[in-house]
Amino acid sequence: MTATVALLLAAEAALAAPPDHGCTCRNRDGSKYELGQIACVRVDGNAYLARCEMNLNVTTWKKLRDGCPTAGMSTPPDSTRQSVSF
Repeated sequence: MTATVALLLAAEAALAAPPDHGCTCRNRDGSKYELGQIACVRVDGNAYLARCEMNLNVTTWKKLRDGCPTAGMSTPPDSTRQSVSF
């Protein structure tokens, strides 16, 4: 009897549905992210890069690294500017 119950439980676990692919993570500002997407997450004054993942059937942010990438424009130094005369 015990072996039959164990076999039934194992079969049920094998047939369990995979995680819903409609699952999303939410950032503090309320924006949604699909599984696998990467975002800059800010918590208590700290910012870090994280990926939306599934862990034990719960969506969660997995920290990838401290800080978030930034982009900016800079002007070239005066020595590299060339004047053009006509």
